[in-house]
Amino acid sequence: MPLDTKIEDRPWLDSSIEPFIKIQNVTKKFGAFTAVDRIDLNVYQGELFSLLGGSGCGKTTLLRMLAGFEEVTSGHIFIDGQDMAGIPPYERPVNMMFQSYALFPHMTVEKNVAYGLKRDGVPKLEIASRVTEILDMVELGQFASRKPHQLSGGQRQRVALARALVKKPKLLLLDEPLGALDKRLREQTQFELMDLQEQLGITFMVVTHDQEEAMTLSTRIAVMDQGDIIQIGTPTEIYEYPESRFTAGFIGNVNMFEGRVTNNSADHVTVQGTDGTEFYIDHGQNVKEGQKVWVAVRPEKLVINKDAVAAGPNQLLGTVDDIGYMGNHSIYRVKLASGRIVQTTAQNIVRPKDAEWAVDWDDKVTLTWEPSATVLLTK
Repeated sequence: MPLDTKIEDRPWLDSSIEPFIKIQNVTKKFGAFTAVDRIDLNVYQGELFSLLGGSGCGKTTLLRMLAGFEEVTSGHIFIDGQDMAGIPPYERPVNMMFQSYALFPHMTVEKNVAYGLKRDGVPKLEIASRVTEILDMVELGQFASRKPHQLSGGQRQRVALARALVKKPKLLLLDEPLGALDKRLREQTQFELMDLQEQLGITFMVVTHDQEEAMTLSTRIAVMDQGDIIQIGTPTEIYEYPESRFTAGFIGNVNMFEGRVTNNSADHVTVQGTDGTEFYIDHGQNVKEGQKVWVAVRPEKLVINKDAVAAGPNQLLGTVDDIGYMGNHSIYRVKLASGRIVQTTAQNIVRPKDAEWAVDWDDKVTLTWEPSATVLLTK
């Protein structure tokens, strides 16, 4: 979500709006092991919120506590103002879509989607109407009589989604919902999922280990590690303004440099890198001169130059050690005099063989970047 989105589309910035989900000081222990450690989190009505982290970070455990499949060791979970303590899964205003999809192989698409409504005793005419409506919404109406083995992976995923949505939950929990799809289908389905969530207005909470998926889908992301939330923010905030080395390194690629603060003013900070590189950051920060810090620069922020560049801060000299041609862009790995490898990317606006300035292996190059592209980290 862009930073200039209207305030009504960013309810987390309005203190008068009550969160739809309130997770307060929640801990979950399995014996001596702490899977989730004193987490606080607010999620608002209509968000598509992602829990992002590596395997074992606690994100699925947190999702299962919301669903009621795991009991909270300590703390409280509120959904739509109601404390979920002691409330079983089938009485919560929640539905969950599992990574495996868990479709009944002997049932048709229509019967798979209708199953939960039948268990709830919904009248037959209403079941037929709701199933038809949701199948049309996920573009599976013409496949209603087929069985799961007659569908593609993407179609099975949409059947599972339809089955979860047909009961009209207030909250839909999705555990790695696109993990079984190939890359091209996953990218297509991400936008379909966003469109569907916007149509229905239901709050979605997604668990994923895929950074790109979380960045594409989410209104906001909670980055998790070792049972704790490291940072919460919009995709832009998480990527462009990481608050720690962990977040900077986990989301996308980054070049990280260690150094010490040499000057801290109201409008800029300078850092001397351990390899002698001088870094200039165009805003003040709460640091002290002599303090150990880290400087992060994303590869796409670096400009690769074959021509000589006037000496100054925010530049690195090196030799092109490797090139990865990715079609729409190329990745350059540049070896510095210290032996360190720094990575940069460049869009292939014209065909390399047609460009006199095209960078090749073993070229001597200078990498430069704008002061605003430099992120200063203290932890």
